[in-house]
Amino acid sequence: MTAEALVVIDVQNDFCPGGALAVAEGDRIVPVVNGLIERFEHVVLTQDWHPAGHSSFASTHLSKNPFETAQLPYGEQTLWPDHCVQGTSGAEFHPDLAWTKAEIVIRKGFRASIDSYSAFFENDRATPTGLAGYLRERGIARIVLCGLATDFCVAYSALDAVKAGFEAQVVLDACRGIDLGGSMATMIDKMKQAGVQLI
Repeated sequence: MTAEALVVIDVQNDFCPGGALAVAEGDRIVPVVNGLIERFEHVVLTQDWHPAGHSSFASTHLSKNPFETAQLPYGEQTLWPDHCVQGTSGAEFHPDLAWTKAEIVIRKGFRASIDSYSAFFENDRATPTGLAGYLRERGIARIVLCGLATDFCVAYSALDAVKAGFEAQVVLDACRGIDLGGSMATMIDKMKQAGVQLI
């Protein structure tokens, strides 16, 4: 049997209702995610972990508002409200998430000048997180993804997983999306075209 791992993406307070960058119904996925965690031997979590004043925050750019874009050295970047700042309650995992089974937590976006959607690469598309190597060393060839948000961190992670040679599956019931300018339909289509299995 092919070894597989569950990768739980960014189920953090700031992405849930009441948070700084709340995804509609983001908290509704927690029981579904917990059910998946129970089923898997190998569990990996990701955690958005930004320093204050991160380059992806609209507040860092003069005359820019959240959800506008800016040109950064690595290309166009969507600007976000300040969120998941290191050490804050917003950066913590949702209190009902059964996260203690995780073998490793991959922190994303901790470099002040580069944002990171994917669990595998930062947004410059060149800086790896080390997750691919971690999975390969453990003989894991297939990953199942869930979490927040479908059309950003989950989708980018799934696409990079396929590029890195892993089989990838996304459990849509255990995800919720932002849908910024039609991003849900766009990213669902990209995942299908790349061979990501959507269930």
